[in-house]
Amino acid sequence: MDWMQDPSAWVGLLTLVILEIVLGIDNLIFIAILVEKLPPAQRDRARVIGLSLALIMRLALLSVMSWLIKLTKPLFYLGPLDFSGRDLILIVGGFFLLFKGTLELHERVEGRAAHVSGARLHAGFWVIVTQIVILDAVFSIDAVITAVGMVEELTIMMLAVIIAIGMMLVASKPLTRFVNAHPTVVILCLGFLLTIGFSLLAEGFGFAVPKGYLYAAITFSVMIETLNQLARRNLRKADSRRPLRERTAEGVLRMLGKRPLAGPEQPQVVEGQPQVFGDEERNMVSGVLTLADRSIHSIMTPRTDVSWIDLDDDPAELREQIIKTPHSFFPVCRGSLDEVIGIGRAKEMIADLITHGNIRLSRLRDPLIVHESIGVLRLMDTLKRSRGQLVLITDEFGAIEGVVTPIDVFEAIAGEFPDEDETPDITIQGANQWQADGAADLHHLELLLEIDGLVDDDEGYSTLAGYLLERFGHLPRPGDSCELRQDHATFRFTVLRLDGRRIATVQIERLYPQDDESNNEST
Repeated sequence: MDWMQDPSAWVGLLTLVILEIVLGIDNLIFIAILVEKLPPAQRDRARVIGLSLALIMRLALLSVMSWLIKLTKPLFYLGPLDFSGRDLILIVGGFFLLFKGTLELHERVEGRAAHVSGARLHAGFWVIVTQIVILDAVFSIDAVITAVGMVEELTIMMLAVIIAIGMMLVASKPLTRFVNAHPTVVILCLGFLLTIGFSLLAEGFGFAVPKGYLYAAITFSVMIETLNQLARRNLRKADSRRPLRERTAEGVLRMLGKRPLAGPEQPQVVEGQPQVFGDEERNMVSGVLTLADRSIHSIMTPRTDVSWIDLDDDPAELREQIIKTPHSFFPVCRGSLDEVIGIGRAKEMIADLITHGNIRLSRLRDPLIVHESIGVLRLMDTLKRSRGQLVLITDEFGAIEGVVTPIDVFEAIAGEFPDEDETPDITIQGANQWQADGAADLHHLELLLEIDGLVDDDEGYSTLAGYLLERFGHLPRPGDSCELRQDHATFRFTVLRLDGRRIATVQIERLYPQDDESNNEST
């Protein structure tokens, strides 16, 4: 019992116990597969008998192997080298562990080519136990060779095997789940097998490898893996505190090639990585995932662009206005958009103007008015009840801010669908050049330019004009510009035209470092 006072022996015992458990996982899995063929009442009994036979098998093999390992008398010579029975056992065992470790690494990383299948039938109890005994004999070889290669004391080998099998008996199911849930632990132990196999080969050819070096390397690796597992557990705990919807959305956005959140803690998309989705598909999925976070102002038609009917106008003018405007529904007001009387259908109002000379108020629909603070998802429920008509958006003072139709929600997802009397808010002028209306939606602009940083819900703006006003701090003049640096490019926004106190047209350019240098040289 002198080994009990040797610290390295205790390290070897602990390491050997861990390896014996990992090496016995395949044995546990196959035993579980075999006992599934038994009636449920006999499965636990068969599992206990199977693992008990595995213990007896390994102890017997250890006794035989430890006796064979003492055969140090040379059997034959090969040049300057002499080989005894012990050397042959070490060489064969080393080759076996290298082969076994490499094969297991391949199957763990590349995946198994075959899968267990077939009908579940109730087999005879002792037939299954006999199969377990045969499997024990096969799966015990690598464990026994590993034990012989790591330590020299037979007592330590047997104690490690007894502890490992005992732990398997007590916690076979949880142990199997743990190892299967942590593949890095299996990979690390297979790396230990390769190291031990190499040391056996070296010792078989006469090159002694001090066991302390192996123990030091294995202990250090186990400590690092323990820290890794603790770090991963802390990350999972921190991530679990975030809403499931947010985590799912970010995962999908990364698949689409987008960066869902700004900040160094977010994983970045690798350049050159092939993308599964096309540009239109990515934009549509991104639109769906960000729809609930958007404000009503970002999807509504603003007050200045709303087409509405004034009952105080001449009937002929009203008829011409309805014919020229390609809309199905109009807010019908008296004198001002804020004085809404109802919502009229275009064809019904045309018929009234032709037959009666005026719009009959009895045929108007009650207006649907919601506050600007309503969320997009709640607004969609209102649109479903509106049966295709528009919804009016009002502020806290009762003033009409704009209108929303089902097509506005669809455009927020799939991009612009201009009417006959409209022009696209964003047009491509050339390579890395765009011309945009000041009312262009920032979400759509981000998707088109493939940049981040334009949308800021805390600032309360949703259009390109709002973004530029926030950047300038005042109403800019034509020719004024500002820049936004993004990754390896710079985006320059130049005001081209004003419409009163509104930014009407903006020129957008994407400049790369070489473009900046050439511009500096030319100036």
